[in-house]
Amino acid sequence: MALSRPLGGNDGVLFMIKQLFFAVALLAAASAHALTAGEAKAIAVGETDARSEALNKAVATADERTAAFIQALSDEAVKIAGDKVFVVRNGKATDPVTGAATPLPDGAEDVIINNRMRGELDSAAAALKLFSPDEKVRRGAIKSMLAETDEAKLPLIEKAFAAETNPEIKGQLEVVRAAILLNSPDKSRRLQAAKLLAGSNNTNTKSVLIGRLKVESEADVKAAIESSLRTVEASLAWGDRIGAVFSGISLGSILLLVALGLAITYGLMGVINMAHGELMMIGAYATYVVQGLFQKYLPGAFDWYLLAAIPVAFAASALMGALLEQSVIRFLYGRPLETLLATWGISLMLQQLVRSVFGAQNVGVENPSWMSGGVQILGNLQLPWNRIIIIGFAAVVLLGMAFLIGRTRLGLFVRGVTQNRPIASCMGVNTARIDTYAFALGSGIAGLAGCALSQIGNVGPDLGQGYIVDAFMVVVLGGVGQLAGTVYAALGLGVLNKFLEGWAGAVLAKIAVLVLIIIFIQKRPQGIFAVKGRSAEA
Repeated sequence: MALSRPLGGNDGVLFMIKQLFFAVALLAAASAHALTAGEAKAIAVGETDARSEALNKAVATADERTAAFIQALSDEAVKIAGDKVFVVRNGKATDPVTGAATPLPDGAEDVIINNRMRGELDSAAAALKLFSPDEKVRRGAIKSMLAETDEAKLPLIEKAFAAETNPEIKGQLEVVRAAILLNSPDKSRRLQAAKLLAGSNNTNTKSVLIGRLKVESEADVKAAIESSLRTVEASLAWGDRIGAVFSGISLGSILLLVALGLAITYGLMGVINMAHGELMMIGAYATYVVQGLFQKYLPGAFDWYLLAAIPVAFAASALMGALLEQSVIRFLYGRPLETLLATWGISLMLQQLVRSVFGAQNVGVENPSWMSGGVQILGNLQLPWNRIIIIGFAAVVLLGMAFLIGRTRLGLFVRGVTQNRPIASCMGVNTARIDTYAFALGSGIAGLAGCALSQIGNVGPDLGQGYIVDAFMVVVLGGVGQLAGTVYAALGLGVLNKFLEGWAGAVLAKIAVLVLIIIFIQKRPQGIFAVKGRSAEA
């Protein structure tokens, strides 16, 4: 039957059509069979083995009443009185077979659901989701079923396989079917299943193959299982390698965001700013405040709060940086040790200020819905959207900073003042104002780093302390005042750190990276990229 007009934005009609499609899919996938009173009682009471067997039989030929009854059991909304079973919700009883309202007898008892039965119910509910109109739901059901290869689910999987229209999901169903057949008493079916599972890159498949290999007695089937296991392990190893590279790039992008501000305040201006981490913290707390304002005043637009938080985080940290430069840093140019001590004291003051305003406990910043989830690349590799977006954000900030420093009038003045302050002043440049602008710019970029960090972890007064040392190492390793070197150093350290973590653990990896940087600086003090020009030392 064709619809005579488009549905438009009528959510209620769309919801009803989805539910109707779900019911029709269940009925089409199963044989013409409805839940009976005897089946309902067999699932609800008795020994766990018998109840589990009855549940599997009901699921194999399930209709919408069976699905609703299984959900009611999971919700502990089922009672029994004598031979009759009742679904009780909101104080009203219904017959699970007909769905009709019925009086609840006095003395009706709750159905007991032990841990094993709850697991069986969860598995049955996942199996029924194989017929959902939502592809994401069906994928999740397949992933859940691959972890529990119950042969009783085979008829339902075969029916779902026959009804599935998406080729990719159909292939995943075939893998689940093969994992179940791997335990078949029929040797030919086990052999066929072992060969088919070689194309799976799921970690659960590896577990299934290892479990069967321990009990397999036929030599040719055992050889096929071993061959498939080697193939699956190779695929999973590639997933681990790609995951380590992605994690390294992700960490490197965060280090890049943190170090870009230092590339100005330390690399270009020569100020050792130990309060740089606290400027990041201010950006993160500014993001938290914007989130709270959206939750209170604009809940319908909450998904867009992060776009508003980015300029707020930049402005908050930039204003604080300008204030620090005007009140303290301005009097300490050319005295690096004194700037280090002064900014370290300022960092402690800022931490205490935040503790007084927001409390000592960490606060949570939520991801917008469009940053939730991830991209499934391999069976053991999912790239989270929040990390992907932060990598892109770091690239945009880098390009914007490169354009500002290299292509704008402000950038020209900043470069002129940092390279030769007296000549720039003779040319009419207000060097004091440029110092403030440059320091505010570096501080604002630190605020952007804090905004990004708030999307991957909790925000607290000590947020910046975990990154300040790494950020200085990135700037020194890349070459003081060199943006290109900062990029190479940040990404290189991120990837190197993640690979060493997998080999030696997090603590030893940090130590190894520090030792390598010390050795590198001993051999090449100017960093990866040296400043071009002549000097007295040359």
